[in-house]
Amino acid sequence: MERLDKIISSQGKYSRSEVKKLVRAGLVTLNGEKVKSADVKADAERDTITVDGEAVSYRKHIYIMLNKPKGVVSATDDAVHKTVIDLVPPALYRQGLFPAGRLDGDTTGFVLITDDGDFAHRILSPKNHIIKTYHATLDHTLSAEDIIAFTEGIDLRDGTLCLEAQVKMLSENPPVAEVKIHEGKYHQVKRMFAALGNRVTELKRVKMGGLDLDERLKEGECREITAEELEIIQNR
Repeated sequence: MERLDKIISSQGKYSRSEVKKLVRAGLVTLNGEKVKSADVKADAERDTITVDGEAVSYRKHIYIMLNKPKGVVSATDDAVHKTVIDLVPPALYRQGLFPAGRLDGDTTGFVLITDDGDFAHRILSPKNHIIKTYHATLDHTLSAEDIIAFTEGIDLRDGTLCLEAQVKMLSENPPVAEVKIHEGKYHQVKRMFAALGNRVTELKRVKMGGLDLDERLKEGECREITAEELEIIQNR
């Protein structure tokens, strides 16, 4: 059981002070009865709560798929650049959102945004790190030796060792490769190709775990991830 104002405000549409004003105005009901105090206790998953005639659909956590455009940083706030959180529409926004993992500013594609720290830890921890799939446009095509190097693990120019990864060419003109990694080192995909004398000119994350980026999402758009899709993400 939790305070009613905390339950309602946790869903992102109203602040706790706004909930109190709505209660005083007689616009909040609990199981069909007008609420007289915002600190009344309720069961978020069993009780019926309405605000101004609209039912409150309670979700403990939210999971969002964003198709990140270039120039947007994977951070919760930034004094200079627009962040991935800035792109979340009011209908999905709530306090405590953060990107689960990061993409470089000029990298596009799938960013998972959530307020569930335990879930983010499960999919990003070294022990359980899910596979992330990228499409990389290159300066030139990969040789057979390059592909073998990915499967054996690549030493970066600063001596950092990347674990084995999967790579294959998707097209020759322009040269586009699909890369699957299960680490999250700084600029890792670009640095792996650079170590082989190649350069990434465009990079897009197209998949997290077993879940593909929704092709219907335009750059800058996002949508909520379903419970079934959460399971697919964790299917490494």
